Amino acid sequence: MFLRRSSDGQRTPSKRSSLRSAVRRVFSNGADMAEEEVDYAQLPLPDRFQHKNWKVRKEGYEAAVKAFEVTPDEHDPVFRPFVTDSGLWKGAAGDSNVAAQQEGLGALCAFLKYGGVQGAQRSRSHTIQPIYEKGLTSTRPAAKANAYEAILLYVEVDKPDAIIEELLPALSHKQPKVTAATLNALTQIFHNFGIKIVEPKAVLKALPKIYGHADKNVRAEGQNLTVELYRWLKEAMKPIFWDDLKPVQQQDLEKLFEKVKEEPPPKQERLTRAQQAQRAVVHNAVTNDGDEGEPQEGVEEEEEPIEVDAFDLAEPVDACAKLPATFHDNIASSKWKDRKDALDELLTILNTPRLKEGPYDDIVRALAKSMKDANIAVVTVAANCVEKLANGLRKSFSRYRSNIMTPMMERLKEKKQSVADALGAAMDAVFTATSLSDNMSEIMSMLTNKNPNVKGETIKFLVRCLRTTRDFPSKEEQKQIAEAGTKLLTESTEQMRSGGAEIMGTLMKIIGERAMGPHLDGLDDIRKTKIKEYFDIAEVKAKEKPKPVAAPPKAAQGAAGKKVVGGVKKGPVKKAAAPAPSEDPAPLQPRPTARPATKPTGTSKPGLAQPSSLKLGGLKKPTAGAGASPQRRVMSPAGYGEEEEPAAPSPSKFGMGRGGLTARSLAKPSALPTSPPRAPPVATGLSAAEREELEELRQERERLLALTENLKANNSKLAADISELQNQNAQLIEDHTRDVLQIKAKETQLVRARGECDVLRVEIESVRKDSERYKREVSRLGRESIGREREEMIRGRQYEDMSADNGMFDEHPRYTQHSATLNGNSRPGSAALQRTGSTTSNGSARTHTARPQSTLSTFSPAEEKENGGADALAQAAVRRKISPPMGNTPAGRSPQRPQFQMSREQSSASVSSQASEGGENWKRAAEVTSQLKARIEAMKARQGLTKPSY
Repeated sequence: MFLRRSSDGQRTPSKRSSLRSAVRRVFSNGADMAEEEVDYAQLPLPDRFQHKNWKVRKEGYEAAVKAFEVTPDEHDPVFRPFVTDSGLWKGAAGDSNVAAQQEGLGALCAFLKYGGVQGAQRSRSHTIQPIYEKGLTSTRPAAKANAYEAILLYVEVDKPDAIIEELLPALSHKQPKVTAATLNALTQIFHNFGIKIVEPKAVLKALPKIYGHADKNVRAEGQNLTVELYRWLKEAMKPIFWDDLKPVQQQDLEKLFEKVKEEPPPKQERLTRAQQAQRAVVHNAVTNDGDEGEPQEGVEEEEEPIEVDAFDLAEPVDACAKLPATFHDNIASSKWKDRKDALDELLTILNTPRLKEGPYDDIVRALAKSMKDANIAVVTVAANCVEKLANGLRKSFSRYRSNIMTPMMERLKEKKQSVADALGAAMDAVFTATSLSDNMSEIMSMLTNKNPNVKGETIKFLVRCLRTTRDFPSKEEQKQIAEAGTKLLTESTEQMRSGGAEIMGTLMKIIGERAMGPHLDGLDDIRKTKIKEYFDIAEVKAKEKPKPVAAPPKAAQGAAGKKVVGGVKKGPVKKAAAPAPSEDPAPLQPRPTARPATKPTGTSKPGLAQPSSLKLGGLKKPTAGAGASPQRRVMSPAGYGEEEEPAAPSPSKFGMGRGGLTARSLAKPSALPTSPPRAPPVATGLSAAEREELEELRQERERLLALTENLKANNSKLAADISELQNQNAQLIEDHTRDVLQIKAKETQLVRARGECDVLRVEIESVRKDSERYKREVSRLGRESIGREREEMIRGRQYEDMSADNGMFDEHPRYTQHSATLNGNSRPGSAALQRTGSTTSNGSARTHTARPQSTLSTFSPAEEKENGGADALAQAAVRRKISPPMGNTPAGRSPQRPQFQMSREQSSASVSSQASEGGENWKRAAEVTSQLKARIEAMKARQGLTKPSY
């Protein structure tokens, strides 16, 4: 900006700068006016959600929240564009502007809260990832709170398992803060909804990976999640992941678990939409029934703590597939060691929390046969196998019970306590998998066994069954158990008598003292006292279930009877009006409990209150309506009840046709202590028949209203079922599509693998052909090198013969004869020379050509191959060079005789020269052999057959 100094010394903008500022203001005002001209509020909400200006998006999110909150139901048209195009919520949940993102997450929460199940199902695949990547890690507390609330709303509205499946990939995210925030979200899910709603298996399997994370915040959140799961699952969660943790981590978690053990059992703090609908239906039904709603709500609040077993969390294991092929042979072996080893292997396989259903018939028969084994070690291991098998199969084991139960109970005769304990544990496992009724026949038969050990252990087993069973025994079973216990009370040994008393006392704890009374008749006081002692200390779990089902109708009828009698004592009138109340449904009768409490405080309407002097004057009019007045008080609205109650007293029935009606009328108000004496109303002009008909119509109206409410409740329940089935259908379609895609992908991989296999076969065939060719080439090169060596040896031999011919051996008869012999001619001298026709360089005929030819021809190609090829030929040539052949030497002559006419020195010199030449030949043969090997290795290396050796 250009500045100029004013007269007072201050710098002020120049004219040029002022002009520029004015121009800027004009243009800026124009731009502002252009922006003001565009009204973004008129745009549809989907367009505002996708606008490039973050302020417009933010205002669109706020407008969406307001629009969602005023909708009457989830079928409102305002939800349709967001359900159809669920991708709009991906941008809202992960908006690049933090301020807009905060409002976008708020809009998503409102959409999930008011939009219903369909909106949640359509949008979850688009929003879960932006929520845990940007929402849970937001720096704004409000945005983070909205993100957590959105996840909880998804679990509340949609399927919890689907939401957990969408959140699990975040546990492997590359950013630790995302993983930690997701673990916190999972902790909140289980804290609010519990394990009854959210399946914890997948999360438990991911815990070991969390404890191996490098970030301490992730490990800390993992500990919080583990502690929250322990609040619900207790020790049942440990078999899934506990062994994968380090000892230090286990110790830290045990310290945290000790604090949780002191806390009360957890309860579900947040209900799903299905639970909310179910509770609303129950509440409406209870409200229609009157004041009975309060006890019903109290019953709902007293929920039993959830007991989770490791069997419910574990994955089934196929034990039949792991069974060794030699199991049945070893179990039938004559050596007890082989039988025990086979059962030990089976026990290792069955030692798992849950077993997959399969054909275990052969295994159970083998175990039943092992119960009769003479070796107690085999029996003990077999009992342990039965225990593991029953605990792993649970209800599926019931079909094998009859094959194994009797052999085990018969083996109770064993006196060794370890065997008895193993058999008892196995029988307890079988009982847990079945029921008391299933085992009753075996128990009753063994209680009469002659062996005291069998009888004593059976008594203990029956007592354990009575204490742990949850099924209430039938009348017949009660009688059988009581009779067996009574017989045991007369046994000679004190142990049996105490066992019988314990059986009777435990049974009395289940069925009650009153029901046990007939079974105790005839027993003396001492035995009754003993039974009472066991009754006091017994702890049972069985409860009688049929009674609560039959009790409500009786209670309702009793209550109605009490109200009628307590109101005005109208026994005869009740009989007259019996047909009308008998048609009423049971829920309509509890209303009289509330009406009398409010009516004494109310006043009669003007014109209905009458002086007491008229009390006896209008007795004949309300005669017909008197019998129905209690039902009128029950079923009519408040206004009608107050209007008609003065006509309810029934002195007319009791006093009709009598002279002493005054005494009757004075006595009746005293029977109702809560209401003061009231005067009956004046006749309203309606006859008794009309009143009775009116009352019947009112009762019919109430019945229709109750039926309508029931139909509405059933309709809402059916609608919820339809919605659930639609959700399941959509999920099944998604699963089917996913499976089809996976199958196609696998097929594509299989086709590719087959193509690669074909290519590899072609390459292998080509490599094999090249290898054969190289082998032939190597053999050819070997033969050529052998031929060259042979030629060199021939030349060396010729040179020696020539030297011998020119020297002292020319006229020696021995060598002449030897040469002739080598040529195949026995004649010495010149005759042999003439046959060969070969001459030396000085013109004298010699036999040196025939001698090397005959010598080398003795080695055929087969012999060369057997003798090692070139090496054998080289060795033979050297031997011939060093010493002359001895085959043709006469028997009476020695090669050492001095017939060569040369000195000792010359002889030694010639031998040394021949030895040196032999050594050179040996070296040359070794070099050729090494070169051939090197070439072969190089060719193999080039073809990739073998690695080159250095």
